[in-house]
Amino acid sequence: MPTVLSTAIVPVGLTKHREGLQKIDEGVVSEFVGIVNYSIIGLIQLELGTSEKSEEMHFDEAMNLFDKYALKAKNLMIDKNHDYGEAWRDMRTSSLTDLILQKLLRVKQIENNERATLISEGIDANYLDMLNYAVFALIKLNRYDE
Repeated sequence: MPTVLSTAIVPVGLTKHREGLQKIDEGVVSEFVGIVNYSIIGLIQLELGTSEKSEEMHFDEAMNLFDKYALKAKNLMIDKNHDYGEAWRDMRTSSLTDLILQKLLRVKQIENNERATLISEGIDANYLDMLNYAVFALIKLNRYDE
C-alpha cells in the first residue's frame, strides 16, 4: 500500500540543491514547505487508510487533522531538542536534505517489507522526522534571508 510521500516527497529542485546543480533559481524554500505539507498528508493518510473511491473531506475535518499532526511534530521537536540539544543548528541545509532522503529511503524499505519492522520505528516516525528536518531547514534558510 504505497503512501503519498513514497513518490512525491523529494522534488527534483531539492535534489539538485543538495548536489549544488540547480540551474533555475526557483528557491528551495517552497520545496521544504512541500515536504512539511506532504509529511502531514502522509500521516493523515496513515490514520485514515487508503480508499479506492474519491471521497471529499470537509474543510474543518482536514484542518483539524492537519493541526493535530503539526502539533504532534512540534511536540516531538521540542522533546528531542530537550533530550539531544539543538545539533541541527550547526548542520548545513544540504545535511538536513540528506537526512530527509535517508528517511524517505527508509519509508520505501518499510513499504517494500509490507510495513514489517523488527527494531526500527514505523512509517509515521519517519514522516515526523522528515517534517521536522524540513522545518529546521526552513529556519536556517529564513535566517540567511534576513
